[in-house]
Amino acid sequence: MIALTSRQRGLLCKYANDLKPVIWIGQKGITESLERKTDQSLTFHELIKIKFLDFKEDKTELSQSLADKCGAEVVRIIGNIVILYRPADKEHNGSYTIG
Repeated sequence: MIALTSRQRGLLCKYANDLKPVIWIGQKGITESLERKTDQSLTFHELIKIKFLDFKEDKTELSQSLADKCGAEVVRIIGNIVILYRPADKEHNGSYTIG
């Protein structure tokens, strides 16, 4: 797992500002298929937004659990939107420079 500094978190939030959520967590919560979709999205995008439609009261714990399973870092939780980041591997060129 990566450890982000506050400066890096700020830069990633700035990059995520114009992004739309690519994952929605609804009635079923976090399922295996949602974990796979999140992992795939992180592979291709590095930085993603997830929107909680349900389970809003548990979003902090669920977000951290999902991030741990995907090897990602929770950048920030704003309202019911979570920003996740996982640096690209060598196969995919990283698009976000966080220093």
